[in-house]
Amino acid sequence: MSNYTYDELLAAVSVADGKAAVDPATGEVIGNSPVQTVAELDELIATAAAAQPAWAALSDEERSAYLHKAADAVEASAEALAELLSREQGKPLNGPNARFEVGGCAAWLRAAADTPLPSEVIIDDESGYAEMHYRPIGVVGAISPWNWPMMISIWQIAPSLRMGNTVVIKPAGTTELSVLALVKVLNDVLPEGVLNIVTGSGRTIGDALSRDPRIGKLMFTGSTEVGKQIIAASAQNVARLTLELGGNDAGIVLPDADPAAIAEGLFWGAFINTGQTCAALKRLYVHDSIYDAVVDEVAKFAKNVPMGNGLEEQSLLGPLQNQGQFEIVDRLVESAKAAGARVVLGGEPDRDAPGHFYPTTIIADIDPQHELVLKEQFGPVLPIIRYSDLDEAIKLANELEFGLGSSVWTSDREQAMAVASRLQAGTTWINSHGGLHPMVPFGGAKQSGYGREFGVEGLKAVAEPHVISGR
Repeated sequence: MSNYTYDELLAAVSVADGKAAVDPATGEVIGNSPVQTVAELDELIATAAAAQPAWAALSDEERSAYLHKAADAVEASAEALAELLSREQGKPLNGPNARFEVGGCAAWLRAAADTPLPSEVIIDDESGYAEMHYRPIGVVGAISPWNWPMMISIWQIAPSLRMGNTVVIKPAGTTELSVLALVKVLNDVLPEGVLNIVTGSGRTIGDALSRDPRIGKLMFTGSTEVGKQIIAASAQNVARLTLELGGNDAGIVLPDADPAAIAEGLFWGAFINTGQTCAALKRLYVHDSIYDAVVDEVAKFAKNVPMGNGLEEQSLLGPLQNQGQFEIVDRLVESAKAAGARVVLGGEPDRDAPGHFYPTTIIADIDPQHELVLKEQFGPVLPIIRYSDLDEAIKLANELEFGLGSSVWTSDREQAMAVASRLQAGTTWINSHGGLHPMVPFGGAKQSGYGREFGVEGLKAVAEPHVISGR
């Protein structure tokens, strides 16, 4: 196990002739990732398939021990990993950002290692006897996104390895160095061939991974559009799927909430990772009686949260990760302004400045049917919608095809539970938004995907249930 510096880690994963990785804060090239071919992917899948029987033959305790060693390795090189992540993804080192994400990698590795999943006795009586066991599926294909590239990769890798599968992972094209570095650190302690990574431009590699009959399970976090393509590509092989897809999470603030008390929670629920989080708060419905106070309190908190280069210790918000996402956010805000919505904060980016910085933006008095509300902005913009009828607010929250997360904000827990039970989402938080725990299952409803990650349910999702019945 090595304790890498940033320069050592970058040198280990960057190549002389490859695809440029660009710092979204400065526009500078920080390194080059390999551009691999479908033929190379074929070899990696063959390697994973060859290594899988021996890995599965280890005891559960032995595989868990390897995951703890992997967590130790991540912690030993945590600062180097965080710096590379900050330079490539853009998120600041501090706050709920790069160092937090690397720490999450170690935490989820340990949680996957320590979560028990024993065989279960289903029946044992005069009618018969039956046990449920959980066996490895084989080779897991994992496709991770650019917003939380290291931690979401671990969400896919850790449970898969724990259950005796081997893994071939493909990172998003704009954060390949970060995941290459993470896999390099992990592979310093894992057996050869157990964890494999492929990088390549466009969708060719991802499509080939999804179609390969040797892949028994696919895990994907990303857009609903690409998720549907993976479903279609994998259908011929009946590959098992876990899909965490797009989200447009709604929050509902009830009239008894304290605007000053909830402002910080609302802000970080919406703006964590500069709004580039699937389960971020993306549209907020506030009762008319406290609407102006909530808007003012959130804006007051937001204007004091520093945005800047991620390597600057004071920064808590960073740039958008890529130019395409900047353009999406910019267009949606300009559309809202043209439609008469009120810009409370931000909304005026310096389009000539280096990097992809978009200012923290709060939009009030917006039509609930405006595209900024209906479409996932995935950036540092929060539209706040006024309502007077709770039933109408719940209807608006539920009317979209997305259902990843939602939240209710109130001082009355009984009422919070009543409203939460009516919201269509994989998770509904009360007086917070977006917090995850490695033991609490997470996933989407409707077109936000299916399958669950984390905890016991997450381990079951990367295993083949096997019933043994009879005496």
